[in-house]
Amino acid sequence: MTRAYNTATTQQNSGGAVNPFAAGKNKLINGDFGIWQRGTSFSSASYPTYYADRFYGGTDGSGITRTVSQQTFTPGAAPVAGYEGKYFLRVNQSVAGTGSGYNVLDTRIEDVQTLAGQTATYSFWAKADASRTISATFTQFFGTGGSSNVDVSLGTFSLTTSWQRFTVTFSVPSISGKTIGTGSSIGTRFGLPLNTVMSIDFWGLQLEAGSVATAFQTATGTIQGELAACQRYFQVLNGSWSMYATAGLVLANYYRHQTQMRTAPTVTITTAPAYTNASALTNDENTVTGSRFYATVTATGRAFATDFIYTASSEL
Repeated sequence: MTRAYNTATTQQNSGGAVNPFAAGKNKLINGDFGIWQRGTSFSSASYPTYYADRFYGGTDGSGITRTVSQQTFTPGAAPVAGYEGKYFLRVNQSVAGTGSGYNVLDTRIEDVQTLAGQTATYSFWAKADASRTISATFTQFFGTGGSSNVDVSLGTFSLTTSWQRFTVTFSVPSISGKTIGTGSSIGTRFGLPLNTVMSIDFWGLQLEAGSVATAFQTATGTIQGELAACQRYFQVLNGSWSMYATAGLVLANYYRHQTQMRTAPTVTITTAPAYTNASALTNDENTVTGSRFYATVTATGRAFATDFIYTASSEL
């Protein structure tokens, strides 16, 4: 395994020229932290708490105050010329707490076969409130019923108060002889300082095949494409219905997801509708393409269930 610092945007390797903007080269979804469906600030320190789409983490111990939030670049201040990043992610621990054994920021990529047996390069930009040391790990998860996880240490990185791009090239283990179960994946993890008051910023995470860090781009290369890629795992949706019906009639409505999800999701109604002549909504069926809700009419007439919001999650 080799480690290097590199800010070049166009490079070559033994296989010939590398296209720095090849579609799908970055295996990490939302590496520029452009999509935040769940909100923009999260104060829970418990693990796992989800933040920007596809990213989650937390810490243990006691007495900890930890906030992960969306931060906005001043126009022209993004860390790499030619890619005007809009947002970055900040982990701020304002009360150190005690007894923490981990403090992490994670992301997962579907399918443990991704990059298996290949040379890969992981790169990211980071800075901190002071000189800080963080670690990184790559993991193969073989899923339910599969082989045990395989970890690869990617080393440690010395952060300063200025944005830097860090890169590490490593060999992804072969999966020969392994059993792949349900929901397999690969993932990266940052290990952050423990029991410490600190603030660390991240942007431009990229995991790609090959031995060089090419110019950063998102997994899909477009804003709409990146949103759709995130919605495979998590969506925020809304709905309403209105119908003239007699008391006792059960009314059901099926709502399609914005994009097909990874698996049948877990659905949570986060904002209840306003009801007229109807019982509370019940969610009774979820598939990769949509969800069904039903209510019972409580009085003959026009029944309403308006403006409800729900989430659908099929995270790895």
